[in-house]
Amino acid sequence: MILRTFGWSFAITILGLIGAFFYGFSSKDSTGAALHAVAIATILIVLEVSLSFDNAVVNAKVLGKMSPFWQKMFLTVGILIAVFGMRLVFPFVVVWATAGLNPFDAWDLAMEGGDTHDEGSYAYLLHEAHPMIAAFGGMFLMMIFLDFFFDEEKDNHWLDPIERRMETLGRLEGAAVILSLGLLTLLAWWFDVDDLGSVLAAGILGLLTYLVVKGLGDLFAKSSGLEDDDEAEEGAANGSTGALVLATGKAAFFMFLYLEVLDASFSFDGVIGAFAITSDPIIIAIGLGVGAMYVRSVTVYLVRKGTLAEYVYLEHGAHWAIGALAVLLFVTMKYEIPELVTGGIGVAFILASLWWSIRENRLHPEEKHEIHI
Repeated sequence: MILRTFGWSFAITILGLIGAFFYGFSSKDSTGAALHAVAIATILIVLEVSLSFDNAVVNAKVLGKMSPFWQKMFLTVGILIAVFGMRLVFPFVVVWATAGLNPFDAWDLAMEGGDTHDEGSYAYLLHEAHPMIAAFGGMFLMMIFLDFFFDEEKDNHWLDPIERRMETLGRLEGAAVILSLGLLTLLAWWFDVDDLGSVLAAGILGLLTYLVVKGLGDLFAKSSGLEDDDEAEEGAANGSTGALVLATGKAAFFMFLYLEVLDASFSFDGVIGAFAITSDPIIIAIGLGVGAMYVRSVTVYLVRKGTLAEYVYLEHGAHWAIGALAVLLFVTMKYEIPELVTGGIGVAFILASLWWSIRENRLHPEEKHEIHI
C-alpha cells in the first residue's frame, strides 16, 4: 500500500533533488552551491508538506466521490497544474499584474536574485503584493471553513459546544458570506492596509471563485445523483462504482477544478514563505512541487484506507486548521507570521482530532467503522 501510493512521490523526490544538484552546480560551477541547492529544496519540501497536510484531509473527502479516471487526473494533470501553475507561473503572474512587468522581464528579475528587503527585486515585488494574495486565499479558505461548520447535517461534533452554536448561526441565510466579508473588511480597515480597495477586491474575487466553482460542482453533482454526501462517501470508501456515488463527466470536472483552486489557496502561504528562504524560482518550484506530490499521495492514501470514516473527527480537525489558516492569512495582510507557526497550528489541529478519534474508537468500539481497500 505504501509503495503503491507513495512510489511516484519517492521517485519524483529523487529526480527533484538530482535536478536541484545539477542546477545549483551549473549556476556557480561549484559542488558547494549544488549541495546548498539540494538542502534548500529539501527544506521547501518539508515546508510544503507541513503546511498542507490539512489540505490532504479535505481533498480526500472530495476525491473519494470521483471516478478512478478523475482520481488519476488529479494525480497527473493536477500535479502539473500545481507545480507549474502555482509554484512557478503564479509568482510571475503576480509580479506582472502588480509591477507592470511582462513575464520575460519578471523572469530576468527573478534570476537576478535579491530578497524582500531589496526594493525592486522579484522577492520584494511579490512580498508587496502579499496583502491581495492573502485576501483572496483567506476568503476562499474561510468560506470552506464556515460552510462545513454551518452545515446542520453532520453526524458527529468534535468541539461540541462551539460547533453546535455554529450550526445554529448557519441557519441565517448567507451567514458564511456575511461573516467572511465582514471579517475581511474589519481586519483590512483595522490594519490600515495599503491600497484598501485592491485588497477588498481581491477578497471579493476569492469569494466569487469559491461560490462559482463550488456551486457548479454541487449543481452537476446533483444531476449525477451525488446529492447524498453520506451515501457517496460510504460507497466511495468501499470501492463502489455505482453512478450514485462516483462522479464522472461535468460533475467530476468541477470537483477537479474545486480541488485545484483549493490547492492554490493552500499554497499561497507556502509560495510566499518560500521567498523568505530563497528567491530562486527554480529551486522554489522543485521544492514546493515535490512537496505538492506528497500531499496528493497522502490524499489518495486517506481515500484508499477509508481514514475519514475510521477516524471520525479527523475531518473536523482539518477544517479547524483551514479556519485558523484563513485567519492567519488575513493577519499577514499587516504582520508577518513565521511559517513554523502557520504549519504548526494546522498540524496541532490534525493531531488533536486524530487522538480524539482514536480515543472515541476505544471508548465506543461498537461504533468504530474500519474500512480498508
